[in-house]
Amino acid sequence: QVQLVESGGGLVQPGGSLRLSCAASGSIFSTNVMGWYRQAPGKERELVAVITSGRRTNYVESVKGRFTISRDNAPNTVYLQMNSLKPEDTAVYYCNIGQRGETYWGQGTQVTVSS
Repeated sequence: QVQLVESGGGLVQPGGSLRLSCAASGSIFSTNVMGWYRQAPGKERELVAVITSGRRTNYVESVKGRFTISRDNAPNTVYLQMNSLKPEDTAVYYCNIGQRGETYWGQGTQVTVSS
């Protein structure tokens, strides 16, 4: 079993920054992919960014140049630095880890971008 605990969400004005963190514990294998997804009201959950255990990254087009995903492998923690936030970034952000064919999710953290 794997547990994921997110932190760092909140309310921020447009143009502001937030940093999300997600700590993974339990049976973590050395090869895995960690990522952040988000779900806005009335919309489907979408991929925001992923990072492999080898630190290869991929981003959805709408956040490129504004968000940065990073990770520590010991302990297994993934971060999402979000800059130049826009109202359309408002969503519940979920941490995710995939390893050996299994996927685990965190409970989600709310990010609200509003003046």
